Amino acid sequence: MSRSKDVFSQALNLFPGGVNSPVRSWRSVGGEPFIVDRAEGPYLFDLDNNRYIDYLCSWGPLVLGHAPTAVKEALIAQLACGWSYGAPAEPEMILAKTIQEHVPALEMMRFTSSGTEAVMHALRVARGFTGRNKVVKFDGCYHGASDALLAKAGSGVATLGLPDCAGVIPSVVADTLTVPFNDIGAVESLFKSYPDTIAVVVLEPVIGNSGFIPPKSDFLAGLRELTSRYGSLLCFDEVMTGFRVSLSGAQGHFGVRPDLVTLGKVIGGGFPVGLYGGRRDIMSVVAPLGPVYQAGTLSGNPAGMVAGLATIGEWTKPGVFDRTAQATSNLVAGLSERARRFGIPFTAQSLGTMFGFFFHPGPIHSYDDAKRSDTERFKKFFHLMLEHGVYMAPSAFEAGFTSAAHTPDVIDATLEAAHESFKQL
Repeated sequence: MSRSKDVFSQALNLFPGGVNSPVRSWRSVGGEPFIVDRAEGPYLFDLDNNRYIDYLCSWGPLVLGHAPTAVKEALIAQLACGWSYGAPAEPEMILAKTIQEHVPALEMMRFTSSGTEAVMHALRVARGFTGRNKVVKFDGCYHGASDALLAKAGSGVATLGLPDCAGVIPSVVADTLTVPFNDIGAVESLFKSYPDTIAVVVLEPVIGNSGFIPPKSDFLAGLRELTSRYGSLLCFDEVMTGFRVSLSGAQGHFGVRPDLVTLGKVIGGGFPVGLYGGRRDIMSVVAPLGPVYQAGTLSGNPAGMVAGLATIGEWTKPGVFDRTAQATSNLVAGLSERARRFGIPFTAQSLGTMFGFFFHPGPIHSYDDAKRSDTERFKKFFHLMLEHGVYMAPSAFEAGFTSAAHTPDVIDATLEAAHESFKQL
């Protein structure tokens, strides 16, 4: 028995499904997950010393690849001074100012320990600021595992085919309204039905949790106009897209400024860090300035702050993002060309350093479109790529990510693996 199989068999007795996050179980693609031993650059190594080109990058945040030297050095220096204070420390201020330089919508912000927390608290702030109760979200958008947002969510909920979540009581989601992504008419209809009770519209401005689904050209601007007209707030969940689709996130790329923003793991260099923030007047309702309470002992922990500073510092150096975005574009073009060569229905897109594909001729504009893709063919492709040393997300409904460590030779190796895999589909 391989070491991965042995360890996973033990994990099955310790964790539900043998994992600590559902998609890691590979239930939607079949088989058993390998167990990671170490990682370096664009590669993961399992306990049996198999090497895989990694396109998860810890589900997005590892923009520099695994274990980059600059981040390790920053962490070592910080660990000599301690790693959790429960009190203010200068790295929080420096990181906040650094993020603000790239995301000017963050006039005031608050660090958290995860993206789930960030979105949960942002919606509480939106309700506290507006005095309204209802939240509009979009089918297939995943905003973390808080109760009120597990309604037609993506990510693991889509992967496992769970229409709802057991344990979430009806009253908790009673004020959560869901509509199809990219359907501005459906959103306008909701506002006409609830003109004075919608506190906030929250969305992934580019969906990454139902596969990769960009917005139509007028969709985000339409949401901005509608929320402003009806006195509601617009919240961009940029946990995935922040520093990914552009250095200023989706809001910078599309030129639409939200009222509230959430960011996640990328701002901590892959450490457990999240953030919510936005307009100063809105954030002024947060305690201790205002009546909306939120707290967290590990919020702004110095280890995560210095890791984030080192990551953003390297990522924003001239040429680094652009080279990685070009590598991503080359990957997507290469995958598409090889699928066409073998006559396989396939559509792939990228934006910045984030990408996705479906075994479907396209276009894909919504979660309903994504669900019509050939998931059986994806399962086979996933395992074929794995045999050739390439690790994609173990789900047909997840985006992929590149990093600065995904150099042209790594992309070429991936496309060679894809050629052999498409040939066997």
